[in-house]
Amino acid sequence: MQLDAVDVTMPDGRRVAARMSVSRGSDRGTVFWHHGTLRDGTPPRPVVTAAERLGLRWVSVARPGHGRSTSRPGRTVASVAPDVAAVADHLGVDRFAVVGHSAGAPHALACTALLPDRVLAAVAIGAFAPRDTPGLDWYAHLDPAATLSLRAAEQGREHKLAFDRAHPTLRWLHPPIDLEALDQGWFPDTDTTGEAAITARADDHIALVTPWGVDPGTVRCPTVLLHGDGDTFVPATHARALGAAMPQAEKWVSPVDGHFSILRRCDAALEWLRRHL
Repeated sequence: MQLDAVDVTMPDGRRVAARMSVSRGSDRGTVFWHHGTLRDGTPPRPVVTAAERLGLRWVSVARPGHGRSTSRPGRTVASVAPDVAAVADHLGVDRFAVVGHSAGAPHALACTALLPDRVLAAVAIGAFAPRDTPGLDWYAHLDPAATLSLRAAEQGREHKLAFDRAHPTLRWLHPPIDLEALDQGWFPDTDTTGEAAITARADDHIALVTPWGVDPGTVRCPTVLLHGDGDTFVPATHARALGAAMPQAEKWVSPVDGHFSILRRCDAALEWLRRHL
């Protein structure tokens, strides 16, 4: 999939960097992709393969601090919606679907809730639930390194930045099925230790553990929550908590997949999505 760069200047002067596919099939529907933390917006290989096969027009918007997008301290999960709307307006796209993975999944759900007249359907893959979700032990079964990093974010931005500068790399305990997926080179290499990466990670994590500014329970359009029961980055308890708050959502939980290997299931998810475009 060839992706052309698209930059949009927001009223506050920030640059929102996006990339749009120029392959065939733009008449079959447009999908906005919401990436995980420390990604530049390039979709992982299984998603690219499925989108090309289905002829979907793909637009990826880099959150503030990621890729070429201007950093925005203090942003919330809800802050993504005006940025996506501005890119859609710039491209002349009225209605579209959204897909997000990992930290990008809550941002996809935010667009779904806050742009109800524009978002036709959503797929949230490996999604976090809000930090204050009733009855959810948010950190239960979470990877120890992820727990340390996210708890640091709860202490505020300066504390989080200091923590990440002192711990530029943490040992993540990937389950074997995720190691196998990562070894296949699904994601492009990205810097995880530079100052720009530290800032982007801090702002993403703070947005996840502080009030989102949007309630996933207000989502009304067709939605799939896709999750792996072996996920140690975002335990499947988050998907189940989201599912309880979103009774209209379909819950697709794979008993054998983890946080990254679950992307193998996106083929069926994107087929479902195209039927709603």
